[in-house]
Amino acid sequence: MPHALRPARARTGAAIAAVAALALAACSSGGDASDDAATPQDGGTLVYATGDAEPTCLDPHVGGNYPQALISTQYLEPLVGRDADGTILPWLATEWSVSDDQLTWDFTLVDDVTFTDGTPFGAEAVKANVEHLQDPDTGSSTGYLAVQKVESVEVVDATHARFHLTEPDAALLESMSQQWTAMQSPAGIARGQQDNCAAPVGTGPFIVQEWVPQQQVTLVRNDEYVPHDPQAEHDGPAHLDEIVWRFIPDAATRYAALRSGEVQVIDNPQPDAIAAADAGGDITHVDAPRPGSSNRIELNSAQPPFDDVRVREAFVRAADPEPGIETLFAGTATRSYSPLSSVEPTAYGDEELFGTDVDRAEELLDEAGWTATDDEGYRTKDGQRLTVRFPVSTNQSVAAEQSLFEQIQANAKAVGFEVVLTPTDLSAWYAALGANEYEAVSAPYTKVGPDVLRILYHSDGTVPAPSGYFANHAQVRDPELDDLLDRAAATTDDAERADLYEQAQRIVLEGYFILPLYDQQNHFLTRGVTGVRTLDTVATPTFVDARLGS
Repeated sequence: MPHALRPARARTGAAIAAVAALALAACSSGGDASDDAATPQDGGTLVYATGDAEPTCLDPHVGGNYPQALISTQYLEPLVGRDADGTILPWLATEWSVSDDQLTWDFTLVDDVTFTDGTPFGAEAVKANVEHLQDPDTGSSTGYLAVQKVESVEVVDATHARFHLTEPDAALLESMSQQWTAMQSPAGIARGQQDNCAAPVGTGPFIVQEWVPQQQVTLVRNDEYVPHDPQAEHDGPAHLDEIVWRFIPDAATRYAALRSGEVQVIDNPQPDAIAAADAGGDITHVDAPRPGSSNRIELNSAQPPFDDVRVREAFVRAADPEPGIETLFAGTATRSYSPLSSVEPTAYGDEELFGTDVDRAEELLDEAGWTATDDEGYRTKDGQRLTVRFPVSTNQSVAAEQSLFEQIQANAKAVGFEVVLTPTDLSAWYAALGANEYEAVSAPYTKVGPDVLRILYHSDGTVPAPSGYFANHAQVRDPELDDLLDRAAATTDDAERADLYEQAQRIVLEGYFILPLYDQQNHFLTRGVTGVRTLDTVATPTFVDARLGS
């Protein structure tokens, strides 16, 4: 995925400690705070603590993972937005239209907007951004796939950009609402990837001031900002002076920092912390399920043992994730039976396909020829153990999810599977997938709209993007499925599109290519701050309306 680029700037340890102490003193909301301090105030420093992996590049065009979307929402803006019902909203583009053959899209852009380096925003900038996403040297994956059908961008005039497509793309607007296609200054891009990774330049409410690797990113207010998000509550620059975006991998440490007033917002809290917040008190829970796919275990159908549908079904029938989801997630996660998130209106599921049935699992394994058993109780065939390698990204899977995988491991062992769980950091996880060294994997993928099915299950998705990442981890290659997904991407008829996506989901589910678990968990806890909300695009938080105090 992203290239391992880091900003060259650094501070001495003493300087870092001094700045951190000042920031924490400025924004502490502990019990000694006065009534005035508790009242929402303009100004001040908000501290955000993330448990997601630290990006290797702050430019979401490079690679394109969720941690990049989280932070870049604060300084980069998309062409269009989306509301909770899925309606596309104007943002940097105020109007759009499409030709009868669906191959030409015209966008009218906001006027008199500049990037924070003074570069004008306009059609030339839109063209430069699309070309940046499509340039193999950028190493994009998510953004690259989003604009894959754009043949060229024509600059009609300063406020009109015309997209010429190679084939119809009904998901184009959904794709352009995402952070991975957000607009950046062409002059900023032209500095080169190392400089742009360190401090991308956008039109957003904040500006990247400094990145101290493995510690924090400092974002300062864009005093010239005028909100283009129609859901923003005020029409001026952000209330906050700055945001300190800290990287704190340990969930307990993040939560303790929130309780003490050291930070005001955390992500990826543990289920017990979420449940405590929901029970009442001074901590607020923001639940923002991600769009696109559900959290699911994907089974690699391109190699043994899961190249046999009987073995895939046997694994699914033996896994029995339901009790673990109920207990480990303390009621904060609901079992899914669909490839799509519950926030997607076209999500289709079939609970009967995923009922636990140990006897049936054993029958299927017998039919598939896995009849012998070794000294450790694992099934074998032709001298080979029934082994499932399962790399687990500790940056993407919270502790509760990792415990769930351990329960699934034990349940699958009861029918003869050896599931080898390998906890690893994000870069090693990507390497394992790229080397095809896995039989099962939980690989979250966030995209606005049901077109995520095309990325995850079309045979084209087995081909790596320029970043080296491929999204079809189940390695499904089914001409019928490809045809359904191609037709769904081409039609603008909502009813026809929904029907095609249902048929596509049936193939994925009935082929036992995946074991759906629950929506991608996206929880935030806040304390001592008001006005925090999430966007209805990729469910990232925005702080343009936020104020310290309560």
